Amino acid sequence: MADLQIIRAVFVAVLTIASYYIQPFGLERYQAAILGFAFSVAIITFEIRLKRASLKRLIGAAIGSILGIVGASLISLIIYSAAADPRTKSFLQLGILLLMAYVGLVVGANKGDMLNLTALGGVFGGEKPVRRAHKILDTSVIIDGRIADICETGFVDGILVIPQFVLRELQLVADSADALKRNRGRRGLDILQRIQKMANINVQIVEDDFPQVREVDLKLIELAKSCDAKIVTNDFNLNKVAQLQGVPVLNINELANSLKPIVLPGEVMRVFILKEGKEYNQGVAYLDDGTMVVVDGAKKMIGKTIDIAVTSVLQTTAGKMIFGKYDERAQHRAAPAAPGSGGTQEGAGNPSGPSAAPPAALQTPVARAHRDRPEPASVSEVAAKPS
Repeated sequence: MADLQIIRAVFVAVLTIASYYIQPFGLERYQAAILGFAFSVAIITFEIRLKRASLKRLIGAAIGSILGIVGASLISLIIYSAAADPRTKSFLQLGILLLMAYVGLVVGANKGDMLNLTALGGVFGGEKPVRRAHKILDTSVIIDGRIADICETGFVDGILVIPQFVLRELQLVADSADALKRNRGRRGLDILQRIQKMANINVQIVEDDFPQVREVDLKLIELAKSCDAKIVTNDFNLNKVAQLQGVPVLNINELANSLKPIVLPGEVMRVFILKEGKEYNQGVAYLDDGTMVVVDGAKKMIGKTIDIAVTSVLQTTAGKMIFGKYDERAQHRAAPAAPGSGGTQEGAGNPSGPSAAPPAALQTPVARAHRDRPEPASVSEVAAKPS
């Protein structure tokens, strides 16, 4: 690295001194030196950027530039034959040359990744395909948010690709009139920003689109086919369709299904009851990641935040559902008595009375059996009872 810096410094000095003595374009000596210095810095900047490009991009850019120059030459012949002012002709010829060369360079570099150099063999045989390391994120997995936690653990390598049409769909969800959809969309944008700030993750936003395809899921499949990438999703239908078309899929729900659930039966969690469930006296809540929570006995608590006891967790490839139970009587018994109310003598004198007992929904079966067992009678009560 030190040798390279020395070579760059010598290059800048030589070009600056040469410009100072040669005086190109009839400039003064100090003006020519400034021009030479600026030109040398531009060349070194271009060289630094060029080192980061892959061999495929370099070949694509070279081919695109050559084709652009050839096309500009043909157009210049037509302009030369036209009846116009010579200065106008020269300007148009120069402008067309720069335009075609620039467009060919940019388009060739972008499409160069699609080249298969391994098929040529020889020198290019050692070029290993790296597009399999690219992973395309869809809207559902971005809103889900667990992909950010997986990235932080280092289990995801390669490049995360986010198509522009996925960002547009995410923005539409964030601008929705529905408060729930709007919160989910904004959560997805926050997740993307969080991933971009990770030092070990390379995020690329691609402009590739398929106008002939309307559905976003089918666009994801076409993009994965064109660049030989994997799709990261938790959409059950997209998973099946992609597998049928031979596109590799990384399903977050399948990964979560192979691990222990984050919520275990018997745990207490606080949820906001949003609407009524399908069954009798059920309420439905949603977690921040969109997981549905079905709560028995919570129909009257719609619009309120309550504590529930988790009874079971259903985890499938289509998603996760949490089932819980709300016991209103247990909540009232667990609530502390208001100051000055006095309460009953039993509750005030006995700390193990109903006011101090945990909610029935939160007690284990052994504790409930012990609670429901009748208290043993004292000796005086046994003697007083008639035979």
